[in-house]
Formats: sequence, structure tokens, C-alpha cells
Amino acid sequence: MAVFYSDSPESTARFAEKYAQSLKAGDTVLLHGGLGAGKTQFCKGLAKGLGIEDEILSPTYAYMNDYSGKLYHFDFYRLSDGAQAEALGLTDYFYAGGICVVEWYENCLSVLPANCRTVRIKKTGENTREIEYE
Repeated sequence: MAVFYSDSPESTARFAEKYAQSLKAGDTVLLHGGLGAGKTQFCKGLAKGLGIEDEILSPTYAYMNDYSGKLYHFDFYRLSDGAQAEALGLTDYFYAGGICVVEWYENCLSVLPANCRTVRIKKTGENTREIEYE
């Protein structure tokens, strides 16, 4: 894994915007980080890098936000297992041709597609982050 050191939310977004260029349709990115680590900020930059101009919001209560079929942003925080994700129809989006970004993926490991990429965001200070990525 490679590491990027971010010194601000804007730096995190710019990094994610560039990272988006390494993705292709159908990729799934597993986004790891605690509450307030900057996962949504990362997704905002990723969306910009994919040419998405919509406002990017955390999908905590909706489970998944769909940005024109280009980006599917999931939050599995409130799910207890993969069966719940399947029952809600969320796993279908993994094969819909867009890029999937999954927060709190640990809750649904059994239903994730093969060959996912992982991005880990670690809060190292008020505005600084260590971002490990592949």
C-alpha cells in the first residue's frame, strides 16, 4: 500500500480527485476510517475526479446514494451483516457498472465483490490525515 499525507480537508479532496483517475467502471473501493476521519470529504473529491458535480452527502440514513450511475456511495454502518445488504437490494449495485465506494464495509464482508481496492484514512491531528491506498 502507498501512503499520502494530507494536511487539510481540501488536500484530502484533491488527493481523492487524482485517485479517481486510477479507477474504472465496476471498481469497488472499501473506505476505512473512524467517525470524522474524512471519508465523506474523500468521496467529494472522488466524485469531482469522476466529473460529478452533484453535492455529495453522507449516505448514513439512506444506506446508498446514487450519482447518475457513475458513483454509488454506500454506508453500511447500520447494517449487521451481508444478508441485510442483499435484502435491501444494495449488492446489485456492485455489478451495475459504476464505481462503488463503501463505508463501514466490515459489516458486510460476505457480500463484497472480489478484487476490491482499499483506502484507509487515519486521523493524525485536527486537520491532518494519513491515507493508505492501493
